[in-house]
Order: sequence, then C-alpha cells, then structure tokens
Amino acid sequence: MTKERIVYFDCFSGISGDMILGALVDLGIDLKYIRKNLGALPVTGYKIKSRQVKRGGISSTKIDVVEERPSKKYQNHRSRSFTDIKNLIEKSELTPKIKKDSIEIFRRIGKVEAQLHRTTLNKIHFHEVGAVDSIVDVVGGTLAMNLLGADRIFASPINLGEGSVKCAHGILPVPAPATLKLLQGIPCYSNGIKKELTTPTGAAVIGYFADEFCSMPPMCVLETGYGAGGYNLKDTPNLLRVISGERSGAPKVQPMTMIETNIDDMNPEFYEHVMETLFQSGAADVFFTPVFMKKNRPATLLSVLVPRESVDVAARTLLAETSTFGVRHYEVGRTVLDRTERAVKTSYGKVRVKIGSLNGSVLRIAPEYEDCKRIASRKKIPVKEIYEEVLRLAEKFRS
Repeated sequence: MTKERIVYFDCFSGISGDMILGALVDLGIDLKYIRKNLGALPVTGYKIKSRQVKRGGISSTKIDVVEERPSKKYQNHRSRSFTDIKNLIEKSELTPKIKKDSIEIFRRIGKVEAQLHRTTLNKIHFHEVGAVDSIVDVVGGTLAMNLLGADRIFASPINLGEGSVKCAHGILPVPAPATLKLLQGIPCYSNGIKKELTTPTGAAVIGYFADEFCSMPPMCVLETGYGAGGYNLKDTPNLLRVISGERSGAPKVQPMTMIETNIDDMNPEFYEHVMETLFQSGAADVFFTPVFMKKNRPATLLSVLVPRESVDVAARTLLAETSTFGVRHYEVGRTVLDRTERAVKTSYGKVRVKIGSLNGSVLRIAPEYEDCKRIASRKKIPVKEIYEEVLRLAEKFRS
C-alpha cells in the first residue's frame, strides 16, 4: 500500500519567513545545504545563524540573518524593485524550480504592493521585503520546502495578531495591508495578541506552497519541528509548528480552477483552434457543452480546467481568442489516480500505455490513442484491433 507524505503548518502564533526556515531546520532540513545554495545568489555580507531557544518552555530553532559588514548596510537594505530581485534570482546558479518558485512568491508580493499603491508591478520598490534578510527568507524557505518531498502541504488558519507596526511607510495597523491582501481567501483570525504575528513574507510563502488551509488532517506523525519568532509572549509561545507524517489509502486531490464562459455568437470552426491554444497554455481539460440561454438561444458552454497558476493565461486566451466579453472561474479539486507510462511491444510495433493505480493496485490501463492511430493508418487496419492487442499484452502490468 502506497503512503502519502504530508506536512502540516500549525500557525497558532502566526508565521514569518524566519519562522518557516527555523521550523523546517528543526524538522530536519539540512541548514548546510540551504547555506550552500543561498551562496549561489549575488548577495553578500551576511551570515545565517541558527540557535536553540525556548518559547513557553518548548525548545525550538531560531534563525537570524546577520549582516557581517554593517558599514555597507545600504548595499543589502536598499529598496529593490521586483525587476531587481527577479534579475538577481535569474542570474544565480539556483535550479530552475527554485528560481521559478522564488520569483513567483516575490511577484505575488509585488502585485499586492502595486494594488495598494495604485501603480504597476514594475514601478514597485520593496523596502522591508527587498532587504537581504527577506530575500534569504524567501529563497531559503523555498529551498527548504522543496526538500520536504511532501505530496501535499496543509496549513491551519493563521493567527495574525493585532495592534500596530512601524515600517518604511510609517505606523500601520496589524495585520499590515500587504499581509491582509496576500491572505485573501485564506482563513485567518486574531486572539488579541498585540503583536505582528504574521508578516508579508510568511503570508506569501505559505500562501504559495499550501494546498489547503484546514484543521490537522489524519496522519501517522513522523516528525515535529518548531521555528521561533522574535517575541517572548506571556501566554502563548511565539512558535510555528510543522508536523510531518504519512497517511495511506488517500487518492491525490489536486487543487484546480474551472473557467467557464457561454458563447452564442462565434463561428464554430474557431473552437478547434481555441481548444489547441488552451491545451498549449497548460489546461488539463477543455470541453464544450450545448446549452440554452435567455430567449431560448442555443449556445455553447466552454469549460476549461486549469492548475491554479495557469488561470491568468487561460483567461487571457479565452478573452483574446473567442467572442466572449468575460469569463467566470471557481476553485475545484481533482482526485486522480497515480499515473505512470509504460511501453508495450506489439506485433505492429511499440505502443505507449497509461497506467492508473491506487494504493499500488492497477485500476486502469489505457493505450495511447495517437500511437494506435498512427499504426492503424500505416498498416491499414482497424484501430480497435491494435487497442485489443495492447490491452491484452498490458495485463502483465497488473501483477
């Protein structure tokens, strides 16, 4: 029986970039590996220090980014634009996956700041988030998250704190406006603690990586890590708790978005091109449903299932390639079998097959249609004959 590796972030006392990194190091992530890979960034003059501290009597890991050369503070703490940070990451020797994740997190923060200041992403300059410690927190957290090897990441509702906080723009209410906007659609609360418990960096990182925000899911607990925040609170330890565990028998649920639009005034010949373009832009599925609109006008419901990171691209494609004036979208979950691809050697040649499994048991075997069609066309035989032979030979994969 297959095991699903899951990780749960318990944000009972908020979340920040340094708390994430501290909790994951406490969980067992190799800090030396993080330091080595952060060395690929063209940012110097700092050290990452790790120490054991106690919060509410609980031992935890505190991560601090400390400048080595305070006289050059401007170099590392000057405001940076999104383009500055993007170029800094892209020019590094980090892996493509780490670059992509890190840039996307900064893009989310930048978009929020741009909305708050009524400007564009390229004109935004980060202050606190552009500082070296925030860059290290985001990229270091991204490295640690990718090292987890988790099939799914969950997080609790997030404790925000309350009161006020001093920043580059003056004294702002807690949660800071950027934090609140980054957490739109995510359950959060305050239990009256007069501190900034959740920072924009923490909100952006967990918002990017978490698949679902909920109570702790059923699991067999394997490890627990605690990352310390900067406060010594009276009644609640300022900690982020991360729990790693396994569960069996759970099919994978992928967070997806369904985009829809009704069309009643477009040349039907265009639909083929629209479908191909949507698949090329990352759609998982595209389908058409005949519907009747007001005054009994016949129309087509165009539905597009996409990963959440592809919503903008798919929506722009629909607006540009069809006659619609707008689209609607909503979040859905897609439960899927574990999928693998194998090849079967038939009397006609090799044919790929898709194999769907649950808990190690093969439930579905599907010949690759394009392979079968190509052979049928070349050999001048019915495609169903090839299908039948492939299915018969592929039964060996069930054992």
